[in-house]
Amino acid sequence: MNKRGFTLIELLVVIAIIGLLSTLAVVALGSARVKARDSKRLSDLKQLQTALELYYTDQNAYPAGSSVGLGSGNYACLNSSGWAATGCASPYMGQVPNDPNSGAYTYTAASGSYTITGTLEGTVNGLSEGVTLSPGGIAD
Repeated sequence: MNKRGFTLIELLVVIAIIGLLSTLAVVALGSARVKARDSKRLSDLKQLQTALELYYTDQNAYPAGSSVGLGSGNYACLNSSGWAATGCASPYMGQVPNDPNSGAYTYTAASGSYTITGTLEGTVNGLSEGVTLSPGGIAD
């Protein structure tokens, strides 16, 4: 009797291998998403730094604000008057970016300086967890 086909054991082995490969793909996709969100955060902070330096060049001061959540409410854009909710037709920043998870970056102005804080989920270029942007750049 020559019957052609697969045995039950062969089918179970193939299904187990497919399950293992799909599990590995899902895990890899999750870590790629974390890295993508962290890269977006760093890019957002760099864009905010550029906009604030342009503002400082024109206004000789940084916008006023103490522990404000950027990207929402009254701090959705940056115009020549500072942070605003709407009406940002100026060249500084038409829409302030939001953090991909928590929704906002925290901005604090001091005399002649500022800090913007954000939180990373992983490690990117030696930076991890809480990062702070200041006129000097991004640091842990």
